[in-house]
Amino acid sequence: MIVGFFFLALVVMMLLGVPVAYSLGIASAGYMLATGTSLAMIVQRMVSGANSFTMLAIPFFFMAGELMNISGVTDKIITMAKALVGHFKGGLAQVNIVASVFFAGVSGSATADTAALGSSLIPAMVKEGYDLDFAAAITVASSCMGPIIPPSITLVLYGILSGADVGSLLIAGIVPGLLIALTQMIYTHFYAVKMDYPSYPKATPKEMGKALTSGFSALMMPIIIIGGTMTGVFTPTESAAIAVLYGIIIGFFIYRNISVGQFYESLKKVGVASMNNMFILAAASCFSWVLTMSKAPDMLVDLMLGISDNKTVLLLLILALLTLIGFFMQASQALVVLTPILLPVATAIGIHPVHFGLIMVVTLTFGGCTPPVGSMLFVVNSITKMGFARLTKAMLPLYIPLIISILLVAFVPQLSLFLPYVVLGR
Repeated sequence: MIVGFFFLALVVMMLLGVPVAYSLGIASAGYMLATGTSLAMIVQRMVSGANSFTMLAIPFFFMAGELMNISGVTDKIITMAKALVGHFKGGLAQVNIVASVFFAGVSGSATADTAALGSSLIPAMVKEGYDLDFAAAITVASSCMGPIIPPSITLVLYGILSGADVGSLLIAGIVPGLLIALTQMIYTHFYAVKMDYPSYPKATPKEMGKALTSGFSALMMPIIIIGGTMTGVFTPTESAAIAVLYGIIIGFFIYRNISVGQFYESLKKVGVASMNNMFILAAASCFSWVLTMSKAPDMLVDLMLGISDNKTVLLLLILALLTLIGFFMQASQALVVLTPILLPVATAIGIHPVHFGLIMVVTLTFGGCTPPVGSMLFVVNSITKMGFARLTKAMLPLYIPLIISILLVAFVPQLSLFLPYVVLGR
């Protein structure tokens, strides 16, 4: 009963807008006071939670993505995507999706993807005869790949919270991310045929080579991260640091379009964002300890197994819960709260921790394109000024390929576990 009361207090505080770290800390402190535990444990657990080498990957990934963004890689990514798929039916819409795949490998953020590509591609699509509703909706949907394809800050966060191998998680995100792109491209093809949207002439070998050469600098970012991790040359944290060095070289010495002032502003921006995440993770460590001491996860496992011992039924219940929570919380916030609670349930029904990480991240990212607090919806609405209700209505058909992708990732574990097993043997 004490655990339930303080978990309810945590949810209420977060819904009222209390910062996640403070909500976790207050709920943890309340439980400790109620059970007579020394509050000194809060400090000990927060320091222990923040003292992690893996956690350094978060600011490095933030900085690497920021450097590539201000280096002007967006136009090069769009040009490369146009050469590859522009001749497909609904060419520019297909470019939007493929460009998101490439951009995900640079930024690792759904909102960064939405803002960078949406500001360029939505006006261009409308100019070429696409209706605004579809142009905005496909931009939101395609940005869901941002937190899944490496470098993924969200997967690193899950790895820290769960203790799962971060390298395996990053590699595991490749196939689910490409699956999301494929389902959206199939949907876009049939919709483009129905609406008779235009396509571009197929790129000549010369044009293809020029586009790939131009976009090679952007492709090198995920190659460094994935290649270093897959070969065992770097840890994920070391590969993130090298990606930052690569971003500095690209911006200052190859493109020469980053000034010292921009670099300093990026450092401040990344510093603030990183410290926010570090503080949340430190508070989450304290909250996880409280959950462990209270045996709340064990009680939840018994409760859910009491409802059904069928793995399919329980996985559907978990997906429903994640989807519901995703409507009201950002993916990173929901991960912090739900990972220590749901992971024991997943483990009890035989779901691999790496597979469960992909289930959580893919499903919670879906919440970013749903009302009432979908961050990608707000970004696109600020670009288009089309109104939140109209944008939400435009998104409804695009939810179909996203839901199909979620179900495939959840019920076909090989999609997530195949690459880590082949490459890393785990």
